[in-house]
Amino acid sequence: MKITIASGKGGTGKTTLSTNLSAFLAQRKEKVVLVDLDVEEPNSALFLNTALTRAKIAKKSVPKWESSDCTLCGECADICRFNAIVALPEEIMVYPQLCHSCYACSELCPTNSLPMMEVRIGEICEFNTSYFNLVEGRLDLGQEMAVPLIAQTIDYVDESYPDYLKLLDAPPGTSCPVIEASKDSDFVILVTESTPFGLNDLELAVETMRVLNQKFGLVINRYGIGDNGVEEYCKKEGIEIIAKIHNDKEIAKCYSKGEMIYTRVEHFKRSLEEIANFIGSLK
Repeated sequence: MKITIASGKGGTGKTTLSTNLSAFLAQRKEKVVLVDLDVEEPNSALFLNTALTRAKIAKKSVPKWESSDCTLCGECADICRFNAIVALPEEIMVYPQLCHSCYACSELCPTNSLPMMEVRIGEICEFNTSYFNLVEGRLDLGQEMAVPLIAQTIDYVDESYPDYLKLLDAPPGTSCPVIEASKDSDFVILVTESTPFGLNDLELAVETMRVLNQKFGLVINRYGIGDNGVEEYCKKEGIEIIAKIHNDKEIAKCYSKGEMIYTRVEHFKRSLEEIANFIGSLK
C-alpha cells in the first residue's frame, strides 16, 4: 500500500508527520519504508540517525543533435510541446533542462538526426535508520524538472519493497511534482494548519486531488491557532478529518533538535495512533 503525505503549502509539518509516523508504525512491527520525494530539498534524513547503504544514479533521455544528415526542416521544433528544441537557420539547439523525454522529436525526425542520449539528473539514495528504511531522491543542482526523478524513485521503491507500507513524503504545493507523487497512491493524507493561509492552500490541494480522482483525508497540524475555517470547510465539503495535532511548544523544541516527537509528547503520540489506525482500516 502507498500513502502519500502532501500539503498545499510548505511549513505545515508534513515531513515532521512523515518521519514520526514512519517510526511509530515501525515500532508497532509494521513493515514500512519512508520515501522522501521532495527531491529538490530532501530533509527527512535530518530527523533520523541514518546510514547510507546504496546510491543509484538517476538518468533521463534527451535528444542530441547530429548535424551530418539533418536537413534543418524544423519539424522537431514544431513537434516539441515543451520548447526544448529551437530550429535555427544553421543548427538545431536542444535545451536538456526543458526536455520531458517524450521521444517525439527523435522518433518523428525524418533523418534520424536526434538520437536519444542518457544524462544524469540526480541520485536515488537508500538509508537504514534506527527505526525503518528511508529512500530519497536527490535532484542535481542545475536540473529544472523534479518529475522524472520522483517517478524513478517511486518505481525503485515499488521494486525494492513490494510488501511494505510505503509512506511517500511529497513536495509542497499542487504542481506537477505533487501530482506525480500522489496520482498512483492508494490514499493521500493532506496536512494543513488551522489558519486562513492554511485554508487557502488546502482548497487548492483538495481541488487537485479531486481532479486526480484520488481518495484523501485531512490532518490538522498546530490545532488551536488561527480559527475554525478549516473545520467549517471540511464539514461543508464532506472531507474526513483523520486527526488533529495540537499546537505545543514542546513539539517545536523536539523538532529543532531533530528528535522523535511521539516519544516525548503524549498527545502527539495519540494523534499518531489515530492516523495509524485509520491507515490500518484502509488495508
